[in-house]
Amino acid sequence: MTATTDGSTGAAIPPRADAASDTDSTTPEAAGVPEAAERAARRATDFLLSLQDPEGWWKGDLETNVTMDAEDLLLRQFLGIRDEATTHAAALYIRGEQRADGAWPTFYGGPGELSATIEAYVALRLAGDAPDAPHMARASAWVRERGGIASARVFTRIWLALFGWWKWEDLPELPPELIWFPTWLPLNIYDFGCWARQTIVPLTIVSAKRPVRPAPFALDELHTDPAHPNPPKPFAPVASWDGAFQRLDRMVHKLRRAVPRRLRDAAIGSAARWIIERQENDGCWGGIQPPAVYSVIALHLLGYDLEHPVMRAGLESLDRFAVWREDGSRMIEACQSPVWDTCLATIALADAGLPADHPRLVKAADWMLGEEIRRPGDWSVKRPQLPPGGWAFEFHNDNYPDIDDTAEVALALRRVRHPQLARVDGAIARAVRWNLGMQSKNGAWGAFDVDNTSPFPNRLPFCDFGEVIDPPSADVTAHVVEMLAAEGLAHDPRTRRGIDWLLAEQEADGSWFGRWGVNYVYGTGSVVPALTAAGLPASHPAIRRAVAWLERVQNDDGGWGEDLRSYKYVTEWSGRGTSTASQTAWALMALLAAGEKDSKAVERGVRWLAETQREDGSWDEPSFTGTGFPWDFSINYHLYRQVFPLTALGRYLHGDPFDKAPLATAGGRRAGSEGR
Repeated sequence: MTATTDGSTGAAIPPRADAASDTDSTTPEAAGVPEAAERAARRATDFLLSLQDPEGWWKGDLETNVTMDAEDLLLRQFLGIRDEATTHAAALYIRGEQRADGAWPTFYGGPGELSATIEAYVALRLAGDAPDAPHMARASAWVRERGGIASARVFTRIWLALFGWWKWEDLPELPPELIWFPTWLPLNIYDFGCWARQTIVPLTIVSAKRPVRPAPFALDELHTDPAHPNPPKPFAPVASWDGAFQRLDRMVHKLRRAVPRRLRDAAIGSAARWIIERQENDGCWGGIQPPAVYSVIALHLLGYDLEHPVMRAGLESLDRFAVWREDGSRMIEACQSPVWDTCLATIALADAGLPADHPRLVKAADWMLGEEIRRPGDWSVKRPQLPPGGWAFEFHNDNYPDIDDTAEVALALRRVRHPQLARVDGAIARAVRWNLGMQSKNGAWGAFDVDNTSPFPNRLPFCDFGEVIDPPSADVTAHVVEMLAAEGLAHDPRTRRGIDWLLAEQEADGSWFGRWGVNYVYGTGSVVPALTAAGLPASHPAIRRAVAWLERVQNDDGGWGEDLRSYKYVTEWSGRGTSTASQTAWALMALLAAGEKDSKAVERGVRWLAETQREDGSWDEPSFTGTGFPWDFSINYHLYRQVFPLTALGRYLHGDPFDKAPLATAGGRRAGSEGR
């Protein structure tokens, strides 16, 4: 098949393998594949063990894009604490991420992105890079060609407004009175996903205060017309949702001066209390960078000095997001993923044959057990009677345990022969109860909240930075179903509702959409093992369609890959991209779960993993295969390239970790299951 392009970036689409060749049985060339897989798994096990912290956890770098680094410098400039060493290190990293055309992408090999380029450019100006330097001139020209600052996202223009580079009145209004909206009222803060909620509340304070710090330089070169930096744009039709919300925003702008001062101050006070109550023990908010940054700014505007315990802890938490590299550069993580990395590493090592009572696995289980969250969080607003019991993604995030981590930690703990079995059983029982209690009304699961599906938040003019709600997804639902099956609840009516939802969500081509990983390969790699763990036979039509799709999109080199552009250009990029270790592993995990161990597709995939492994047991993977917001915010989890290939190799060598029995009927329900 001839390589094509998507027309928007000129990126080549790798050719797919001939689907017919993947239906062959094992060939003589496969004779050495098990031996190669064994060697690769052994080296990968040793390498992964070498990365474990003495306390028992794993954490790989979490790489996103240069807006994290640019905003860190802008925050320090705003607070008056920017220093030369930090600025130099951040600028070194930002310069290294620039494309030849002058722009900055939001993922490896991706197209330039306007807002990221503007923020990176401003950060380099802070670092002293002259606007007429070649790399800066290319960047500013690229920005002007795409409409300048006026075409950037709202978040970027908020950062610029902090220094007078943009007018506050030209930004969407975000009144702090939102904090008082009851949960039954549309656009209350709990209609937003937890990440958006934590960001919006402090920004209501910033929006109300409209601070302006002296700008250290002008940014005329980033406007198409410096004399008219914000040319008027026509509203969408009044009968459209966009048009309605644009006019609502204009009305809120006009009402700003009519809000009584005492009422506005009371709302700001309520928002400030909400923020402070949700600061974690490590000083961060939600374990992620954006809410922490805006919370620090909001509280600073309310008079909290930098030595106040809340502020000092917040700034120290942001410093812990810095990754200092050997070349002296400094990359800011948007988040840290120790719980997620640790449960996935535990699963990988156990599935690869490390004894269940191995001291390293027991140490990992001890650490995970110590991270269990036993108190209510924001999720309890919708589930006030549900007892807590789950895990978050980060070191400290007790307000926001998530359903995905909770399911995977339970699966990891079940693989370890821990000396305190009652302790493990108790934690898993609480996790099962909590996950079942967090099931949405359609039978599926979101990541953090229940039924977080309001259609209104995404319509707000303010919300142009990515997904702001948390609807159920196939990948999270699959992990919960897999966990419930491992706990003997495959027959439970609640599990069956999840399975029915997954079957209904299968794409026409046989794949599943991946919300938190890229993309259809991740979704399919998550769902197929869950369905077979829950008892669907390999002969089930949904499983056969998934197998056919995976065989069809396998690359000629034997691996699998999918570019992030599949979120935007589905037809051209679904299941297509340069082969990566993690995506090849996801495909193999699905095929192995579907009983395809002896297929040519599995042989070629395993061989690709073995042949691309480095001598030290690791794999290279510059491509981003994780997702924060589909298309808008992409992630390179640096441990994915280790844990998933080892899991796939282990299951190829040793089979599935849990026994499975086929369902009695093709309809999906075991005989006698109705009574569970």
